[in-house]
Amino acid sequence: MKLLLQNIVQQQDSNVICSITDKKGTILYANEKFCQISGYCYDELVGANHNIINSGLHSKSFFKEMWRTISSGQIWQGEIRNKTKDGKYYWVDTIIFPIQSNDSDQSYFSVRTVIDEKKNAEFRKEQRIRELENLLFTISHEMRQSISQILGLMHLLNHENQLPLELKQMISFLNNSASQLDNHTRKIVKQVEHIAVQDKITEVLR
Repeated sequence: MKLLLQNIVQQQDSNVICSITDKKGTILYANEKFCQISGYCYDELVGANHNIINSGLHSKSFFKEMWRTISSGQIWQGEIRNKTKDGKYYWVDTIIFPIQSNDSDQSYFSVRTVIDEKKNAEFRKEQRIRELENLLFTISHEMRQSISQILGLMHLLNHENQLPLELKQMISFLNNSASQLDNHTRKIVKQVEHIAVQDKITEVLR
């Protein structure tokens, strides 16, 4: 195990979080970057269970699948939100490699990179999509419903023969204005739909 750790230390990138855990999740090794990001010192991490940085976001089934994968000898990769010693959250893109040490005990080598900027960008994009969807609902349901009611009323008044000429002209003007507003809202709805769809497609392709 000591020889393995020496090789890892020599090869690791100082910007990458590295750790080794046993089959029970106990931390056997943590590099300097792990200590720096998590806020724990080396002695606090080594010997502790990896749950020490569990943020509570991911479900039990998420980690159950992760352990099922690596315990079967396969490599697991995914994005995990962890928690620092002082309670702050950080996201890491994680790759876990099953390794076999000289004493035949199964252990796992984890390589992580911090991806907070990526996750923040995803959050902003999701927020923008929600805002567009809310705007779309407001325009298509609330505004256009009111416009439809106005157009319906104008239609009824236009067929009223007993109205004075000036009032009929005013009604005709209001009807034309409402029709133009109806057309404008239809165009806005299509534009908002297009933007929302493009954002969703971009998110899927990322």
